Amino acid sequence: MADRAARLGTETAFEVLNRARALEKQGKKIIHLEIGEPDFDTPKNVVDAGVDALRKGWTHYGPSAGLPELRDTVAQEVSRTRGVPVAGEEVVVVPGGKPIIFYTILAFINAEDEVIYPNPGFPIYESMIQYVGGKAVPIRLQEDKDFGLDVEELASLITDRTKLIILNSPQNPTGGVLPKQDILDIAKAIGDRNIMVLSDEIYSRLVFEGEHFSILSVPGFRERTILLDGFSKTYAMTGWRMGYGVMRPDLAAHMTRLMTNSNSCTASFTQIAGVEALRGDQSSVDNMRREFQTRARAFVDGLNKIPGFSCRMPKGAFYAFPNITGTKRKSRELADALLNEAGVACLSGASFGEFGEGYLRFSVANSMENLNQALAQIGQWAKANL
Repeated sequence: MADRAARLGTETAFEVLNRARALEKQGKKIIHLEIGEPDFDTPKNVVDAGVDALRKGWTHYGPSAGLPELRDTVAQEVSRTRGVPVAGEEVVVVPGGKPIIFYTILAFINAEDEVIYPNPGFPIYESMIQYVGGKAVPIRLQEDKDFGLDVEELASLITDRTKLIILNSPQNPTGGVLPKQDILDIAKAIGDRNIMVLSDEIYSRLVFEGEHFSILSVPGFRERTILLDGFSKTYAMTGWRMGYGVMRPDLAAHMTRLMTNSNSCTASFTQIAGVEALRGDQSSVDNMRREFQTRARAFVDGLNKIPGFSCRMPKGAFYAFPNITGTKRKSRELADALLNEAGVACLSGASFGEFGEGYLRFSVANSMENLNQALAQIGQWAKANL
């Protein structure tokens, strides 16, 4: 194996899911709060569009950058929501959101180049930085700032070797949302340096308070930002595997070559469904967002009644990220105990980086009945063991 293979990390959610399913095969009932996937079905109009596309023969290769109709539709959507002009040639459609992370880091980072990324944060950021031989520089998300970051600390981390800064809002795993002023302050801290920004906005439609704001909208950052968004979280299309990046045309050409070399293209029929998702009725998105907010509020209230747990209300996405230092247990130890002894699958905060120690991540993408049952089982376990 190449040396870099040993540097490749993983996404713990899938590992815990496999362990939970193994326990279920043994007859144990598990409440799944580990996987970051909406529990809603893909909207009917989107499914119908995909089925119709299959029947009409959209089953062949398409352009590596995506079907022109979808690229143009995405460009129109981003122009409307971010307030900047975007053309179809600036959009690259990929199978899921992760390829944009993968391709961006492959395209920009040489050995020892530095990448500043949120921590606790999506584990694939750090995994890919280390895989290509870059230096992963974490910026801590601070609980007392509602999991925002200290802009002065960010500024102090920028060096002559900084090539890329990764932002994620709304955030996985914390549910934090970077307010507009923080984004503007981050842009000011970066200034006119030749640094690219990867803005992961995959949860952009799942904001509970206020409106989503992107650094793409900041004057001077249109040319230095690669926006990542997609269909998985917004339209409950995780299994359809479709995301996109928005970037300068010259960068889009590089990303397209990476697509050609790795995936050839994104499935054509899913792209036709994606056009319908963006152009069609949006009530399912609004309903899902409201339901996630209701569930999050109830679940956080319940967690805060359990000894040793302290949780802030998330401002977006569909996660609760409680502080569990009061339990006197390490994150992984507690997550394992809740799975094996309480029958509740969740993730250790340490799975999301060194600053995630002392926390757990629960997905509220489950029914209210199951969330209440999970709270009851966690409470019973805590009463017996803490």
